[in-house]
Amino acid sequence: MAENAFPVHPVDVVVRFYKTEVLLGEEAKHFNKSDLAPSPKPEAVQLLYMRVLHQLFPFRAEYHSMVTFVENIQSPESYEGATGILCICSQMQQFLPMCLVYDFSLNDLLAPKKQRTLSILSAIMNFLQFRKQRIDVMSAKEAKFRAALGMQQTLATGNLEAEKKIKMLRTIPPEQQAEAAKLEAALSELHATTAPLLNEVKIKDDAITEWKCRIAELTKKLAHVKVDINTVKEDMNKVKSQIVESPEELQIQMERMRENINDIKSSLAKTYGDVVELQNMVQRMNHTDMEMQQMYNLLLDLEISMKDRKQQDEEYKQLVSQCEKKQKELKELCKEEELLKRTLDKKLDREVKNNILRQKKKAIKEQHINDVLGEWSQIGQKREEKVDEIQGLSRENQQLKVEIQSLTGTCSQQTKKAQAMYDTLATAMDEMDRRIEMMILNIKENATKMLASFQ
Repeated sequence: MAENAFPVHPVDVVVRFYKTEVLLGEEAKHFNKSDLAPSPKPEAVQLLYMRVLHQLFPFRAEYHSMVTFVENIQSPESYEGATGILCICSQMQQFLPMCLVYDFSLNDLLAPKKQRTLSILSAIMNFLQFRKQRIDVMSAKEAKFRAALGMQQTLATGNLEAEKKIKMLRTIPPEQQAEAAKLEAALSELHATTAPLLNEVKIKDDAITEWKCRIAELTKKLAHVKVDINTVKEDMNKVKSQIVESPEELQIQMERMRENINDIKSSLAKTYGDVVELQNMVQRMNHTDMEMQQMYNLLLDLEISMKDRKQQDEEYKQLVSQCEKKQKELKELCKEEELLKRTLDKKLDREVKNNILRQKKKAIKEQHINDVLGEWSQIGQKREEKVDEIQGLSRENQQLKVEIQSLTGTCSQQTKKAQAMYDTLATAMDEMDRRIEMMILNIKENATKMLASFQ
């Protein structure tokens, strides 16, 4: 008790707790602080301990008054008064070690002290609070377990439905199997035919880019040529204005101009030829563009179909992953269920063992009660015999009392007579003593006279 592992509560807290949690009805109303402080009342303390035992154990109130008889016991009725207190003491000595109180004695019931009773009641209070908390935790765990079982059932049904849907998605109906085979064959043919076309398209794209580069270069050259022609025309206009009358210079300039014009014409012819070729190439490219557009539309249709197929594959993969997750959750839930079943089996085994022990204890108690009742009937018979003997003795006592009263009357009369005789004798003795004293005085006087006469 010097190093306890629980707080010792004040009197008000203890009284409030036991009034609300342990006592009921009139007992709670009449229980006050004065029952524990300053000096605890044994009756109130015994009542608290008894109600705690009733709350925690299958311990009925009539068990307190039953005496555990032993063979050849003398006067078992003398144990009836102390049976309840001894029973509470033995039960509390078995219970209080769970509350970390190991030195409970009979003195705590018969002459309780304030600090001692408060420490014991605080220990019991701590145990009851811990018990209530554990009961709440176990009830919450049971609720969670039931919710988990419900979730497991719903998940199992969901998994079954998902598996059915996956089977439905995997299996093609017999009506559409022929169409699916045709579509797969058509897709394979399209892939086979589009592969070389795609290669040709790539080659043509490269050629188109090259021709575009050439066209850009030729346009640049045409622009330069046009600029040169304009500069030549300007030079010609300048030259015309600056023509000299000398014919030789005119001929030289004219020849130069003719050479330049011939060069320009030849370059223009080349450019026109190149432009015609480019126009033909452009027409060919337009035709190829039309073909490419058709191929592109076909490829778009193929891409849409492939996207749909990919979406279906992704949905299938998602369903497979969900199914795997659900299966993992199912495995985990099955493991938890197995653990919970094991715990439940252990609890059931414990309950079965406890029930067997309780049944054995009940049978032993019933046998004990029957034995006690048999002994009680024998005791009742003995009591009746004893009562008869007591009644006879009471009658004899009454007769003796009557005789004693008569004897006391006679004795009182005789004592009165003896007192009167004593009084008369006392007076006579007093007179005799006086006479003897008178005679002694007379004799002394006579003796003195005689002595005086003899002298």
